[in-house]
Amino acid sequence: MTADLSELAQVARLAGTIAEEAGRLDVLVNNAGIGSGEPDGRERRTSRDGHELRFAVNYLATFVLTENLIPLLRASATADHAARVVHVASLGQHPLDFDDLMIERGYSGTRAYGQSKLAQIMHCLDLAGRFAPAELTATSLHPGTYMPTKIVLSEIGFSSDTLDTGVAATRRLAVDPEVEGVTGQFFDRDRPARANEQAYDEAARATLRARSLALAGAHLTG
Repeated sequence: MTADLSELAQVARLAGTIAEEAGRLDVLVNNAGIGSGEPDGRERRTSRDGHELRFAVNYLATFVLTENLIPLLRASATADHAARVVHVASLGQHPLDFDDLMIERGYSGTRAYGQSKLAQIMHCLDLAGRFAPAELTATSLHPGTYMPTKIVLSEIGFSSDTLDTGVAATRRLAVDPEVEGVTGQFFDRDRPARANEQAYDEAARATLRARSLALAGAHLTG
């Protein structure tokens, strides 16, 4: 099932298609995204909905897809296994400026990428606070540093961690019994880590949720 994640209407339709055709959903891993520069470009661009593109694709699409699939995820939980949501985020984080969330002043791809990744982490903490860990867990992670992806090789020009590192770290949060019931945590590969301090600010998380609902609420089914 495919969708253009720069258009929230398509993201909402994707969630609807999954709900209709899949029947159940035990794990949702959100991994699509735009990096800080090449091959997607370093200039400021907007999504089809008029939102700053990195924030739209990396975060708002994740927000809409996840929120619309929560009923299916919760219905798929069993007595032994909670449904799991995993956001593939990054150690590259930047605090959100709620007075300039779309970064119309002083734009840089690095800042835009960093705030979108921190927003993902904040969403995970929000989910963890809303649902019992026996029903739904939400975690996020930095899967690896400079893995040899198209994004990294085009912008950085070299790699450090292997793709297998990122795959193993992400797979662990998705299916490993060792992390059953673990929720609201951020990991650096397979180790618990501390995100940017803004992630732990309840007022900031509440503001982000309110702004997200204002920006994307028309595409939420619940």
